[in-house]
Amino acid sequence: MEQIARIDTALDELLVGLGGMVLRLAHPQVTRTREEREALVRSVNQFSTCAARSRDPRVQQLNDKLRDSLKPRLRLVASR
Repeated sequence: MEQIARIDTALDELLVGLGGMVLRLAHPQVTRTREEREALVRSVNQFSTCAARSRDPRVQQLNDKLRDSLKPRLRLVASR
């Protein structure tokens, strides 16, 4: 059982690192083209699949941030 717990912890650490990398890619200055955006969506979906069973709050927080990064950015336009 102890060995399984260590593997689980190691996987969570890997997910935190991976999630951080994908989150950096989600920045609008990095992901500019349609192809890059599609690749980002695939990466976020793959991360979410891996994070689904994690109980680590850091992994869940990254998962939420990554899902939010896929939502369209709305701009406020004022007219006179």
